Amino acid sequence: MSEPKKSAKKPAAKVARKPAAKEVAKGGPAGAGPVLLSGGNPQVAKGDGDAPVQAYIAAMPGWKCDAGRWLDALIVRTVPGVQKAVRWNSPFYGVEGRGWFLGVHCITKYVKVAFFRGAALSPVPPVESKQKDVRYFHIHEGDRPDEALVASWIRQAADLPGETCF
Repeated sequence: MSEPKKSAKKPAAKVARKPAAKEVAKGGPAGAGPVLLSGGNPQVAKGDGDAPVQAYIAAMPGWKCDAGRWLDALIVRTVPGVQKAVRWNSPFYGVEGRGWFLGVHCITKYVKVAFFRGAALSPVPPVESKQKDVRYFHIHEGDRPDEALVASWIRQAADLPGETCF
């Protein structure tokens, strides 16, 4: 009698699992560091106040972390009492009673700073948006932004009515 044929099963491919919400909030599985989304944007739990924003900045990859610290410190110096929050894995900065005036997001090759009423700033920040009022300022690796100009944009933006839907 012949032996029965053994099926030639291939080992199952390992599939990366999506981290549990608890892991994401704590920076991923033990020892894994922060979860980075598309473009290297850190995945940080939604929250109000400085702590979630600082968690986001600490999780920004490589040189972007220094850019985030610089920008956060400049905003705090320029807008006393600034309100902070993380929404949609991005820090937001606002003024109580006026709404959010600025958001930050990591992109593969730069940090995108969004001025929600940027078209009203003078001079107008350099990068256009699909939304007519929004303008962007990008920080690339090795850039040394003009601190006085960026502070001027921040000051002007904070004085305008902001977004309230976040």
